[in-house]
Amino acid sequence: MTANLATSADRLAPRDYKSNLPPIWCPGCGDFGVLSSLFKALSECNLDPSRTVIVSGIGCSSRLPGFVATYGFHGVHGRALPTATGIKCARPDLNVIVVGGDGDGYSIGGGHVPHAARRNPDITYLVMNNNTYGLTKGQVSPTSMVPLASLGAKIDPKRWKTTPFGNTEDAINPVAQAIALDCSFVARGFSYKPNQLAEILGEAIRHRGFSLVDVFSPCPTFNQDQTDEFYRRNTYDVPADHDPTDRVQAFALAFSDHGYPIGVIYKHPQKPNIVDEQEALRRRLGGHATLDELIRRFA
Repeated sequence: MTANLATSADRLAPRDYKSNLPPIWCPGCGDFGVLSSLFKALSECNLDPSRTVIVSGIGCSSRLPGFVATYGFHGVHGRALPTATGIKCARPDLNVIVVGGDGDGYSIGGGHVPHAARRNPDITYLVMNNNTYGLTKGQVSPTSMVPLASLGAKIDPKRWKTTPFGNTEDAINPVAQAIALDCSFVARGFSYKPNQLAEILGEAIRHRGFSLVDVFSPCPTFNQDQTDEFYRRNTYDVPADHDPTDRVQAFALAFSDHGYPIGVIYKHPQKPNIVDEQEALRRRLGGHATLDELIRRFA
């Protein structure tokens, strides 16, 4: 991201990004850790709050823009990515961060992820993945893990409110999916490791292009299976010798049989992004690209 920074004399601390609105998530929600990590990442990147926008859809995690002292846009369910892309294209000078949950991002809004990856806008997408629909009180989401016997869970199959006779559908692998779509930056974090997550988010924000960070953010109210202890047991740091620019190696890591890797998994730093292409088109057209011309170029 071409970051719009605060001046060096106004180096901002994490607390400077906090709004006056207190978070209202359930006690123990992993989203508290994600919010804390985001404050640290914004401070590390020293982003100017007055030139930063956080866009969300619908869900528990999508409440986040109100807790941050930047501009925010709380949109409709599953439409955060096209909204954010529009903001970045209209105002390429702004820092644009998208937040949401696994239902908002991988189900209702799942059809927008391939096109965001294809267009490669200079935005960061932070998905708080709790493996359930929390705001609507515990239904199956695209990442609900069933069955779980290979990871030591005691339930098989899981009976959610939308599947009273048991859920038999396999969960999607959002990291593998993002690599398959050639997202130019793919990472995974864990909300109970906020310092590590802050580093991952900082790198994602600095990346020039579409960065997707899937974060395990346990829901203690409606998902008693994928708890913080579950993820402590079943996650591990990306190996030090991993080459994130090697797509084949990134795929192998995404499909690991040993649990879930945490860290930067894939990077494609040379992929052109829509904002750069838009500026190049404007220059070719003498600095005055019309909306119809831009639509034809990216259709």
